[in-house]
Amino acid sequence: MNQLAIMRRLATTPLPAAAVYLGILGLLLFFAVDALIVVLGQRTDVAASAAMLEQLEGRRPASAGSQAVASGPTGSPFLEGATVTVAGAVLLQRVTAAVTRLGGTVLSSQVDLQGTQSKSGFLSIIASCDVDQGGLQRLLYDLEAGMPFLFVDQVVAQAPADVAASGQGKLRVLLTVSGQWQGAK
Repeated sequence: MNQLAIMRRLATTPLPAAAVYLGILGLLLFFAVDALIVVLGQRTDVAASAAMLEQLEGRRPASAGSQAVASGPTGSPFLEGATVTVAGAVLLQRVTAAVTRLGGTVLSSQVDLQGTQSKSGFLSIIASCDVDQGGLQRLLYDLEAGMPFLFVDQVVAQAPADVAASGQGKLRVLLTVSGQWQGAK
């Protein structure tokens, strides 16, 4: 048989055409299934992100099936006190307690009752203290996470030469902390 006859015979038989057709159909089916898997994976990621956003915004507890519901800090968000002086003392006491709870010491403090924010009810203190390096982060968290709401306006930390060389010891920290006083009730 010559080549022309072979070509005619292949062109007239449906087997090669069916094989090409099935190959293209299988390829299209593969791409459709792959696209469906990608879309389902993205949908799962979006659902997980939405659940995390709800949890972070506080709309639902961390695990819906758990018995213990996480609660936030209790108490008033404002500094308590019948007068502005008493409220300033409460603010100073809260900062001093947080520093000593972490093994630090308050070296000096100053209550600012007449500052620039005092018209809107905010009181500020400036405290100089010694705190361990690891305790500084816990101190800042403790101050800002509890009640009443306190705001760390400024932090200046200085490591003495022996602490900088060894990585151990206490930092000298200057904190400016403010809180809002609701006023006399």
